[in-house]
Amino acid sequence: MCLLLGATGVGKTLLVKRLQKLSSREGKSDLGDPPPTQPTVGTDLTDIMAQKKMTIRELGGCMGPIWSSYYGDCHSVLFMIDASDPTQLSLSCVQLLGLLSAEQLANVSVLILFNKIDMPCYMTLEEMKSLIRLPDIIACAKQCITIAEISARDGTGLAGVLRWLQDTHKAIS
Repeated sequence: MCLLLGATGVGKTLLVKRLQKLSSREGKSDLGDPPPTQPTVGTDLTDIMAQKKMTIRELGGCMGPIWSSYYGDCHSVLFMIDASDPTQLSLSCVQLLGLLSAEQLANVSVLILFNKIDMPCYMTLEEMKSLIRLPDIIACAKQCITIAEISARDGTGLAGVLRWLQDTHKAIS
């Protein structure tokens, strides 16, 4: 199982819908218009085809205080950060540090997704890495961490996320 975590409003639900569509279209790149989404209250399970069926458990951002109760059956983590909202960056950093320090997640692979790079006011990857001291976080983490810039809205970078999921899922099968 892959956990999808991040603060409220970072685009987790849209990401899952887009990955599901991308995986069902055998890599065809035209995703069409973004589907409507509602904030997730609680948890949502979505199956995608990453060579084999894989389940992504999306946890609503408002559930941050109890995310740890879902770590037990987790083999990988997608952690989303909103690249267009500098006011949310410190919260995202605290949440990231919390999950990286969780003993249950010590051996999982983590993909940090900087979403909303299609927005005119997004922060560059270098700005965000500097603001949250990401190189230091990665150096101290027990997990294998990968980072990617994406736009769940226009599809930028989503093929790479699907590839990461396939590779990670293959490694644990």
